[in-house]
Amino acid sequence: MTNIQDQGINPPQRFLLGPGPSNVDPRVLRALTNPPVGHLDPYLLKIYAEEQDLLRMLFKTENEWTFALSGTGTSGMEAAMANLIEPDDQVLIAINGYFGARLAEIASRLGAQVDRIECPLGDIFTVETIEAALEKKNYKIFALIHAETSTGAEQLNIKQISEVVHRYNALFVLDTVTSLAGIPVEVDEWVIDIAYSASQKSISAPSGLAPITVSPRAQNIIENRTSPVSSFYLDLKGYAGYWGQSHLYHHTASASQHYALFTALNIIAEEGLQARFNRHMENAQLLWEGLTNLGCAPFIPIQYRLPVLTTAQVPKSINPHTIRNELLSEFNIEIAAGFGDLKEKVWRIGLMGYSSSKENIALLLAALGQLLER
Repeated sequence: MTNIQDQGINPPQRFLLGPGPSNVDPRVLRALTNPPVGHLDPYLLKIYAEEQDLLRMLFKTENEWTFALSGTGTSGMEAAMANLIEPDDQVLIAINGYFGARLAEIASRLGAQVDRIECPLGDIFTVETIEAALEKKNYKIFALIHAETSTGAEQLNIKQISEVVHRYNALFVLDTVTSLAGIPVEVDEWVIDIAYSASQKSISAPSGLAPITVSPRAQNIIENRTSPVSSFYLDLKGYAGYWGQSHLYHHTASASQHYALFTALNIIAEEGLQARFNRHMENAQLLWEGLTNLGCAPFIPIQYRLPVLTTAQVPKSINPHTIRNELLSEFNIEIAAGFGDLKEKVWRIGLMGYSSSKENIALLLAALGQLLER
């Protein structure tokens, strides 16, 4: 058996059609080949400034604290909770899938008093359900997943939910890891206190950076905490000092990662947000129709089905993992299994960013059809 060390790095060319990462534009790959500079080099600091403007465009916000954390989407999730939560704070988490449960786990580990509201996998919350939960206690934080990657459901009525959350004087934390750059996210219009995302999904950059934006209200609460943030690395005041005019040392960020994110954000700006959202929806509709014709109809009702992540129902008598493995080994196509109770019932198929193309859909449907017939 030949070692990779003997051959050098030469990974297979995969079609990444799972829940992330997505494929990246060739321009993003080329950006990664540029020589790194120091983390306080004037050239990188100029990229940061323009990157912040592009992230504000993407989040639809004017928030001063808008930047990218050095870490995956989970670092954004943990930063949002760690910077707001102090010991024994009352926190309410809405859970309709795996990542809502992760939010609750993080909040519990930070010493919060955590209450959960849950709905069946594949469903979304009504405004009335959330209000009924909020009125029971004086919650400091309410957190919700905008696009639940484990089920393929898009939580609707975010603006109306936000109005209720703020009526009860809670802070609203919104997870946009899968939704940002794939479907509309309106941070200022929806009055979101903290929203965070990830570089590798609909943005189509490599994994490793977590865009985050913080409202003035949340910023004020963070700056006036009575106890230090539990994580030094994820302390948003430290990040703000690093990204702000003073550029205070906080950590050694990767110039290469920021070259890639900066390029991906510029590609999004060139396409235009509405055109990008339209492309994702049009391609999703092609996928949904094709899957239905193959006997693999989407699991989520069309009213709140995510265009960037589809859960396709596995036909009876078919082993979902065998088909997944054959797609990868024979066609270089990556899709993912379901989570938890959905593990044997669905495939998770992502059409995110650069991966969302008619060519990829045609290839996937043809390959899947061939394997199912076999």
